[in-house]
Amino acid sequence: MKILIPPSEGKAKVKPLDITFNKTNFIFEKEVRQVVRLLELIDNEDLKSIYGTSKEKATMFHRQNEDIFHSRCAPAINRYTGVVYQHLDWESLSKEAKNYMEKNVLIFSGLFGMTSPQTLIPDYKLKMNVLSLQYHWNPILTEALSKEELIFDLLPQVYRKAYTPNKNVIKVEFIVENKGKKTSAGHYGKAVKGKFIKFLSENQITNINDFKGFEYDDFKWCGDHFMKKIN
Repeated sequence: MKILIPPSEGKAKVKPLDITFNKTNFIFEKEVRQVVRLLELIDNEDLKSIYGTSKEKATMFHRQNEDIFHSRCAPAINRYTGVVYQHLDWESLSKEAKNYMEKNVLIFSGLFGMTSPQTLIPDYKLKMNVLSLQYHWNPILTEALSKEELIFDLLPQVYRKAYTPNKNVIKVEFIVENKGKKTSAGHYGKAVKGKFIKFLSENQITNINDFKGFEYDDFKWCGDHFMKKIN
């Protein structure tokens, strides 16, 4: 079983371990080197559009990405600081819950493809929806996930393009209903998504039937998605 979750835009400036990325034997090292080579071909004039920030910051992020194999690492779960990660609250989890996450959770990434929570990675910034990275990673991640008997997909749409689901994938959606109109919870669903990952870990969930035991901020399991009714 695997649970697919997104990374976060925000990254913590954590104290790295004394090991560089090229010493970690990362499973997708070859594919990451291909991404880095692609980055090296980008003209400086295009950096702002790639990183979505000022030229100065874009240049800094770009150099950082180009040098990742010589950069020191920290566990992926400690890198991410977004709303999902704030609400899954890794540090509060029991040893058993952390073991469950390490065994079952996979974090998708534009630069690294996918990692477990404890996979050692350097600091970086690269979205999945630039440079056609979804299509670079799709055959690789599809093959890596092909033998899983059950997958809970908590990814946003942009990351779902990075693999091709099979019949064993259950896409977990968070929906808001307002006056009969249903829309994706979007950014407002990130907190509940984090709490849901925490719930899965703390309760060692392996069956969709057990989703009904989770409720947060009026989101309730409706059999094939989580729903929050406003009016």
